[in-house]
Amino acid sequence: MTVNSPNTLDDFAGRWTLTRKIIQRNGDVFTFSGEAEFSWLEGSVQDEKSGLAYYEKGEVTAPNGSIMLAERRYFWQQPQTGLFEVLFDDERYFHSFSATNPNAEHLCGDDNYVVRYDFTAWPVWRSTWQVIGPRKDYTMISEYSPA
Repeated sequence: MTVNSPNTLDDFAGRWTLTRKIIQRNGDVFTFSGEAEFSWLEGSVQDEKSGLAYYEKGEVTAPNGSIMLAERRYFWQQPQTGLFEVLFDDERYFHSFSATNPNAEHLCGDDNYVVRYDFTAWPVWRSTWQVIGPRKDYTMISEYSPA
């Protein structure tokens, strides 16, 4: 783990510039450009920070040049220092990772999602997803930098 890697949710809180490349197995490349924001959820105890709401929005450009609006939401929690849990927006468990073990896997039906986070250039960071299955086959690289 590098000295300048994230250890708490505070490290992620705030606004980020987000760029993403989605490379389909057939060679088609989709790009995303937008913003991501991690905002604090209020806990049941006054002023307690219970987790972060993640919200991204931006535009996806398809290989043919068409542009679509896109958005996505997750919840991030921290059950212990250095460990991060990511939940879907309906609060189902998605995956967990840490700066010292920045890898995770999630099986969705027969499609397998494998992620590696890269914090070596923190506060710029990346997530690289390899998604393989009967319905999906792509690599998605997202880069976050402070907004």
